Amino acid sequence: MAASESVPDPVLLALVASWANDQANILLGYVWVAYDSMRENMPYVDPRDLERSITQLLEPRISDAMTGDEPFYIQHGPFEHETMASPPAQPPTYDLAFVLRADERVMWPIEAKVLETPKTLAEYERDIRQEFLTCRYGPFSGAGAMLGYLLTGTAAEALKAIEAKLGCALYVVPSFAARPHRVSNHRRIVPVGKNYPADFHCYHLIFEYTELTRAM
Repeated sequence: MAASESVPDPVLLALVASWANDQANILLGYVWVAYDSMRENMPYVDPRDLERSITQLLEPRISDAMTGDEPFYIQHGPFEHETMASPPAQPPTYDLAFVLRADERVMWPIEAKVLETPKTLAEYERDIRQEFLTCRYGPFSGAGAMLGYLLTGTAAEALKAIEAKLGCALYVVPSFAARPHRVSNHRRIVPVGKNYPADFHCYHLIFEYTELTRAM
C-alpha cells in the first residue's frame, strides 16, 4: 500500500469522527452486558496476570452481546499500524477495540488498567495523556474508553480521584447514569500533516473486582 493511501479520505474521516462519538452508547453498552455476564457466572481469572485475564474474558462476552449485523466487530489485542514508529519498533496494541468493517484500519480503542486502590492512577493517567491525547492511540477515532479494574475501594472514589488526577470534569452519561460510567472531553495534539480528529471524548468505566468475584 502506498504511503498516500495509509490515511482514509476526508469524507471517511468525517464519518468516523461522528460514528465514534455517536455510537459510544451502543459500543459501551455491549461492554456492560459483558461485565454483567461475568458477574453472573465468573470464570477463572489468573491472578498472576489480572489485567490481561479479565480483558481476554470480556472479548467473547462482548461478541455474544452483539447481533453480528453491526458495522464493526470486537477484537482483543489488535495492532495500530497507523502510528507505528519506523521498524524495528513494534506497533501500539490495544487491550480491546471495536473495528470498523468498512475500513479495518479504523478502530475505537479501549484500554484497561488494574487499580489497586482508587488513587493508584499513574498508568491510567499515562495512557490518557501520552497515548490517547497524542493521537498515538485511536488516531482515526474521536473517542475511546478506559476500563478500571478496581481491586479495593469504591467506583465512586475512583471516579472522583480520576477527575482530580486529570484536572478536568467527568460528566455523567445519561444512558448509563446508574453505572460508574463517565466521560471527559479533551483536545488532542494532532501531528503535523495528519487529519485526525482533534476533539476527543474519553469514557471511564470502573469495574469493581469484588463485585465480579462475589459469586465465586
